[in-house]
Amino acid sequence: MLNFELYNPTNLIFGKGQIEKLSTLVPKDAKILLAYGGGSIFKNGIHEQVINNLKGFDIVEFGGIEPNPHFETLMKAVEIVKAEKIDFILAVGGGSVIDGVKFISAAVNFDGNPIDILQKRLLIKENAVPFGTVLTLPGTGSEMNSGSVVTIKSTQEKLAFGGSALFPKFSICDPTVITSLPKRQLQNGVVDAFTHVMEQYLTYPHEGYLQDRIAEGILQTLIEVGPKVVEDPADYALASNFMWSCTMALNGLIQKGVPSDWATHMIGHELTALYDIDHARTLAIIGPSLYTVMFETKKGKLAQYGRRIFNLTGSEDEVAKEAISKTVEFFHTMGMDTKLSQYTENYSNTADFIVNRFDERGWKGLGEKQLITLEKVKSIVEMSY
Repeated sequence: MLNFELYNPTNLIFGKGQIEKLSTLVPKDAKILLAYGGGSIFKNGIHEQVINNLKGFDIVEFGGIEPNPHFETLMKAVEIVKAEKIDFILAVGGGSVIDGVKFISAAVNFDGNPIDILQKRLLIKENAVPFGTVLTLPGTGSEMNSGSVVTIKSTQEKLAFGGSALFPKFSICDPTVITSLPKRQLQNGVVDAFTHVMEQYLTYPHEGYLQDRIAEGILQTLIEVGPKVVEDPADYALASNFMWSCTMALNGLIQKGVPSDWATHMIGHELTALYDIDHARTLAIIGPSLYTVMFETKKGKLAQYGRRIFNLTGSEDEVAKEAISKTVEFFHTMGMDTKLSQYTENYSNTADFIVNRFDERGWKGLGEKQLITLEKVKSIVEMSY
């Protein structure tokens, strides 16, 4: 097992009615920026609950944070935080709102041009504005980690950053909030969480036995509850297991002591930036092609995955290949199209564009062994057409 450090200071408050604890979690006398997305929190009553549970606090509201939050929008919030002397931010929304708030938190006191946080992938270890979250859409795991992804609209780039100062101080996770979500968002959440696990699990066999078993438990739970929760989000057993699986998929636990990949995400981010395809759907497009192109290096772990998750039998090669097919089947069950051509007609130059962009950034070798070269990236994207 690889050496590791595990640090996660987020106070996770999980279950029905936990939003009632909000006033005890926000620092006393804090001036709050209440940040949210497109306004669904007004329709489902969450905005009213938040306001009711923050009586007596000075609140400034900032709405309109997009899915795949835009740098340009977030910089408007940064200016508000400075002008209004905000000292605490509350993200009420899904992963995009929380990711956006992480950028706002990092940018307010940043010494320099905040775009460097994204383009130079800086680690933010201090001077961040403290923030908490009220999760309304499970999937990203951003409620219990220090990572974030933000889109620069002007350059069509979707870039990740993070740092130890960007853990939420607290996150309230009430599974009943998913009842009003559209099926598409629930489908996205399941596949996003599933692929988060795969990025940390589907590498090569190693000695992280416990990490493997925990990862496999999350995958099995998502396969079991995913299709059902889309059809019946009001079932609390389904909703709570779905939400907790999403959090566990990316709160840092299963990646400790083991290799990880993340190339599916890095390529998928480009599809979102170029074509505005839902993040989870880009993962369903790229993942199976990546597993196929990198088959020889991932074969051992693919076979383990196939035997333990899908109960497949046969030779290592047979099980590994069938495991990829079973993954595609699961994505289809979750309502995912798995080819780029099903989302856009203008895909013919996509592989070359992404390869050139990675080359400019110096991303010459991705994946757990840096074996996903620019040539491999081109093959993966072309296979995804």
